[in-house]
Amino acid sequence: MADPARARKLADRIREIAAETLERRVKDPRLGFVTVTDARITGDLREATVFYTVYGDETERAATATALEKAKGLVRSEVGRQTGVRFTPTIDFVADAIPENAAHIEDLLRTARESDQQVAQAAAGAQYAGDPDPYRADDEDEDDEPRPSV
Repeated sequence: MADPARARKLADRIREIAAETLERRVKDPRLGFVTVTDARITGDLREATVFYTVYGDETERAATATALEKAKGLVRSEVGRQTGVRFTPTIDFVADAIPENAAHIEDLLRTARESDQQVAQAAAGAQYAGDPDPYRADDEDEDDEPRPSV
């Protein structure tokens, strides 16, 4: 088990190397507008997962995934060359779900805002179901008798 700080630094370095390699060295036309968002590495430093997002529709995402699968060996060799670790980790590219999750959260927030507006409109003309002041006031005592102490 490697030091967590070392694993984090190596994952950050892998993210940088992968982004630079995809931008400068990979000339595949299927590779669209790719943004490398994150990289994570296992505790034994043997397997790295690189997360990415792609701007475009579903066909462009599929083509980019195929291009990244083909470029995996080149990225791994660059990682090994630039990091100098004893064992170069295997690289897996995984599409990041952050944009879809953010869109889903925005939809939920919009729905909640609309629901709040409907409740506020319904409450604007509402009246109490009982008396306006359901609590007894002390000056309304019918008897002026003292209350027994317990």
